[in-house]
Amino acid sequence: MALAPAPIDATDGDACYLAMKTHDARFDGAFFTAVTSTGIYCRPVCRVKLPRRENCRFYRHAAQAEAAGFRPCLRCRPELAPRASAALAAAWSTEDASRTLALQAARLMDEPEAWAEEGRAPGAAAVAQRLGVSDRHLRRIFEAQFGVSPLQYLLTRRLLAAKQLLADTRLPMAEVARAAGFGSARRFHAAFAQHYGLSPGALRRAAPAGSASPGAGHLEVRLAWRPPYDVAAMQGFLARRALPGAEQPAADGPGLQRTLRLTHAGQTHTGWLQLRFEAEAARVRLQLSESLAPALPVLIARVRGWLDLDADPQPIHAVLGADFPAGEGLRVPGALDGFELAVRAVLGQQITVAAARTLGGRLVQALGEPLATPFAGLDRLFPTPTALAGADPDLLGGLGIVRQRQAAMQALARETLAGRLPLHPGADPVRTCAALQALPGIGDWTAQYIAMRALRWPDAFPSGDIALQKALGVTSARAAADASQAWRPWRSYAVLRAWHAAA
Repeated sequence: MALAPAPIDATDGDACYLAMKTHDARFDGAFFTAVTSTGIYCRPVCRVKLPRRENCRFYRHAAQAEAAGFRPCLRCRPELAPRASAALAAAWSTEDASRTLALQAARLMDEPEAWAEEGRAPGAAAVAQRLGVSDRHLRRIFEAQFGVSPLQYLLTRRLLAAKQLLADTRLPMAEVARAAGFGSARRFHAAFAQHYGLSPGALRRAAPAGSASPGAGHLEVRLAWRPPYDVAAMQGFLARRALPGAEQPAADGPGLQRTLRLTHAGQTHTGWLQLRFEAEAARVRLQLSESLAPALPVLIARVRGWLDLDADPQPIHAVLGADFPAGEGLRVPGALDGFELAVRAVLGQQITVAAARTLGGRLVQALGEPLATPFAGLDRLFPTPTALAGADPDLLGGLGIVRQRQAAMQALARETLAGRLPLHPGADPVRTCAALQALPGIGDWTAQYIAMRALRWPDAFPSGDIALQKALGVTSARAAADASQAWRPWRSYAVLRAWHAAA
């Protein structure tokens, strides 16, 4: 097995330049190279002619490069790089409260749900309010940590999302502006021209030919990851749990197909997606129905979390490698929809994966809305919270779902509809786990499993899992929890490695 590279520090220009020369995908998203002679910034994997060392400036985040006046490369497309989110996991264990707050703010602003503007109030103000601090305090600690203001960071996220929409879709400009979180097309055009020196239309014409051909009925994007990535393990985990009617493995080669429902900018969109793992290129090729195009930023964020594409194997393996030396490429599968994952976790309590899959498939057929797709056997959406909350207990019982699980599922649905149960990445895991365990029929195992996958909490640990205990060679949840302390803040990854080793 190849040795993991040493972590790259964007302040070490010589190390960054050497990494850039190798085009090593393990450094993709770890830093960005800005070239003073061109005014462009690129990913380390960019295949343009190598610039001279004295012309290079290195930045940890795209927002820093853009704040310094550089424009994104049209060839390597910085918006496609894995996000620099691995460091955010350390926020759960750091003793520096200011750093923790800044990292949590960045994590929230990475999510498209935080991009929307209301009038002239920037989304950064909403993030400060959500974190319980003033705008001024957030700005001060954020600039100390990232070198840019929260508003600059958020604007970069919006502009790069818009750039991807321009390159990969044929959405009208007004819809691009709305999907990227701009309050109006006029403000979108002004921000785009100011930062990139050309109009959105000019960039769309200048971008390399995309795969979103008009009239094709679908569009295609590519999402990168940092190697190593165990494609077979991720494919196997998701394929074994695929619910008939709503998701299935691809017929030819490693990949998945499924239906989904997304809400963005106040509108609900339904459609289908198909993904293919392209291991040699360290990326996923994602095809989706045109009906999902207006929600593309949300979909990309969800898929990246579902497949754990933003994980950085280096810091994770540094903590876990001694106890799990063979699991560097394993990722923690996430979820495209937190409510769906929570329901499936309840169905899977104390039964086998195959049995849970059977119950989930029956639920999809009974309560899921029909949806036309180009794939045989893929024709249903997962049931909505409204459908589950109002489902007849006799109907659920006829599907083989016992009363205790019915009560748990319907309590989940009611809390979700009331907006009292956040089941998305970035939600507070401790509070959410407590809220979940307050519901009937949900214990610590289910809450931790939901936190691990739906909330993307890297330190979740379902210590009561019997398979996990056997893999660790212990006989109680307490002993498993004690053994796990050395793996913080990456215990979710330790769980996957333990399960994989046992299998």
